[in-house]
Amino acid sequence: MPELPEVEITARRIDAAVRGAKVESVLAPGMNVMKTFDPPLEALAGREITGVRRIAKMPVVEFGDLSLLIHLMSAGRLRVFDKRASPKDRASRVLIRLDDGRELRLREFGTKQRAWAKLLPTDAVAADEMVATLGPEAWPAPSLEELAAAIAKPRHLHPLLRHQKDISGIGRSWVDEILWEARLSPFKKGDELDPEEIERLHAALHVLGDAIDHYEATLGPDLPDKIPVPLRIHKHEGEPCPRCGTTIEAVYFSEHQMNYCPHDQTGDRILKDRRLSKLLK
Repeated sequence: MPELPEVEITARRIDAAVRGAKVESVLAPGMNVMKTFDPPLEALAGREITGVRRIAKMPVVEFGDLSLLIHLMSAGRLRVFDKRASPKDRASRVLIRLDDGRELRLREFGTKQRAWAKLLPTDAVAADEMVATLGPEAWPAPSLEELAAAIAKPRHLHPLLRHQKDISGIGRSWVDEILWEARLSPFKKGDELDPEEIERLHAALHVLGDAIDHYEATLGPDLPDKIPVPLRIHKHEGEPCPRCGTTIEAVYFSEHQMNYCPHDQTGDRILKDRRLSKLLK
């Protein structure tokens, strides 16, 4: 799933490409993609794109007093194309056709159609249930006090930091990087952190901003479908830790994996399988 840094650079690049462009028409080939029906997508015809921004992991395309809130889920991608989609493009979900011949296209790969969009009055986006229930944004980092309050829960840090209602924008890839940077066990509970550990976690959120800076320096105006993510820990099991040289380990779940450095994060304890796990602290 695209996470905060990837969605941020996507929003920036698309904003630069389409701000001021006029909409010719809008189609939604994805049968289940639209979660709202009033106003209809046809209401965007003739409007100007006034901006593209990000809320947590969701792009928002603005058309004056109307906005399209998009959730990419795990396989959605939002890109600008010089030519319009072929009727044979089965990945197309929403097609915003511009009067200069280009197209802003929401596509989704794979067989699971989970990506969705909502067309809302711009002043109602903040009140939408998917936005209003979000925790504080992970970047720019919230205050130390706000972060401490958000994570003061009896849950393991790895799922806690991925829970969008507690803190928003972080997913499976970047939570591994943040916890490694902070030298914290993924299995330690949020309400068990002492003040110094909370400070380390707060400071570690800089990795999100560092990733965005990396993208700004290395990616051109045309983004690839799969942005090369500068990860040092996630999915690097079997490789040496960039900081201490200890072999990076992994815990595998049904649909994802978690990576960590045993020396720096779990007191040299290795957890090979969640079914055999002890709650590491």
